[in-house]
Amino acid sequence: MRILSRSVGFLFLTTLLGALGPSFVEAKPSRYGETLCQEKGYRCQEVLEGDKWASLWPDEAQRDLVKRVNRMNVRLRPGMTLAVPEELEKRDVLALAPFPAQVEASGEREIRVEVDRLAWAAYDAEGRLLMWGPAAGGKDYCPDTGEACRTRTGDYRIERAGGAGCKSKKFPIPHGGAPMPYCMFYSDGYALHGSYEVPGYNASHGCVRLFPEDAKWLRREFMESGTLVKVLPYGEG
Repeated sequence: MRILSRSVGFLFLTTLLGALGPSFVEAKPSRYGETLCQEKGYRCQEVLEGDKWASLWPDEAQRDLVKRVNRMNVRLRPGMTLAVPEELEKRDVLALAPFPAQVEASGEREIRVEVDRLAWAAYDAEGRLLMWGPAAGGKDYCPDTGEACRTRTGDYRIERAGGAGCKSKKFPIPHGGAPMPYCMFYSDGYALHGSYEVPGYNASHGCVRLFPEDAKWLRREFMESGTLVKVLPYGEG
């Protein structure tokens, strides 16, 4: 009887774990800033109760830089660790870029995405870096779909784009409607788009989330129909 009870208990546990799927054992991702702040040129700052982006950095330009290097625009919560550049007041966006200022000229504009570095870059036809910003690609597994949902990597072209009112037709399941402002589709349902949920780690269903202001700039000031999009494979950033 004791053996039977143990068998029933084990069966129940394995059934429960199977139902929960990989999300049950999925480790909470570490945020980009937690590692970056330990590198030379940065310091670590812990978020305390009541801290907000604007209260910590009243200067808009400095606040924007801290958000960018931490790859996040989400609400601050106590216990978070942020990376803060030393001599922040002397820094600028391009000086803190995780991309080279010059690459080999390709003769056309290019949007480059590195999911490992959680960042995108815009290069002109001469290979000059014009702008960069945070990105959040697809995570390893999505519980709501029961599938892996990493961002599709490779070389693509912008196929179509939308404006501020662009929305997902699929997510959230089953009816869609999730905001995707300034969407730029490059492969089937995969797109670059604005989001207020760029958390400092890869967290999407496969699209590449950008800061809304960055998506707006790319959509209105940089991209054209057919603009090259290069998404580097995971592990190569």
